[in-house]
Amino acid sequence: MEWLLTVGILEQLGLLLISFIANGLSALAGGGAGLLQLPILIFLGLGFSTALATHKVASVALGVGATLRHIREGSISWRFALFILCSGLPGVVLGAFKVLDFQESFLLIALGCLTAGLGIYSAIKKGLGMDARKLNRDVRGYLLGGTVLFAIGCLNGSLTSGTGLFVTLWLVRWFGLDYKQAVAYTLILVGLFWNGAGAIALVLQVQPVWDWLPALLAGAIIGAYTGAHLGLKQGNVFIKRVFEALTLLVGSKLIYDGISQYLM
Repeated sequence: MEWLLTVGILEQLGLLLISFIANGLSALAGGGAGLLQLPILIFLGLGFSTALATHKVASVALGVGATLRHIREGSISWRFALFILCSGLPGVVLGAFKVLDFQESFLLIALGCLTAGLGIYSAIKKGLGMDARKLNRDVRGYLLGGTVLFAIGCLNGSLTSGTGLFVTLWLVRWFGLDYKQAVAYTLILVGLFWNGAGAIALVLQVQPVWDWLPALLAGAIIGAYTGAHLGLKQGNVFIKRVFEALTLLVGSKLIYDGISQYLM
């Protein structure tokens, strides 16, 4: 009995540490928590759909932790935040209900290539996201920007790894936000609301492992707050470098997973 109790405590501590690291990195770069957390849940024996549902529920805490830190800065335009929320949320729900209909290996490879491409693009564009400026804030700009956010929302609902990174770069590239601003919006809107909607949609189809969620949620809140705090202190150059490194890592991992599944 004591041995079983010790194993249970170690398991919970391990989940807490994994969640802290994954969500801390995600809060720094504006996405990518699934790089560590989702594959490890699968490695621990969960099926893909169960791991995805468990991770998606836990990832809501990423938004909670980051929101607590970024609201203190007072730099959020809630009108613009509402636009991001309304643009992406329908796509999130649609993607979450359609995820089990797609061939997983194809989605992983495609998403991996796109994610790695984000990092390469950001690295090539040296001044990208260093300074904030208002771009595409007319009707046409909002329509096109919202359409792309809807498409990213579909990806967020179906495959959780790295889609917040898409939102971060899109807000920088299309609307002219700097990296600190873009990461703040991504963590609050994607982390809290998009992930929350996706979690509800997935839980209606697949039950997560409820016993693992307390440790994952605690690690996510603490990690997200810590990562957001560090990003705000270090500034745009540091966030940009973390973003580029994480997108390349996430992209490579997704491509590897997709090819491995295809060859099985």
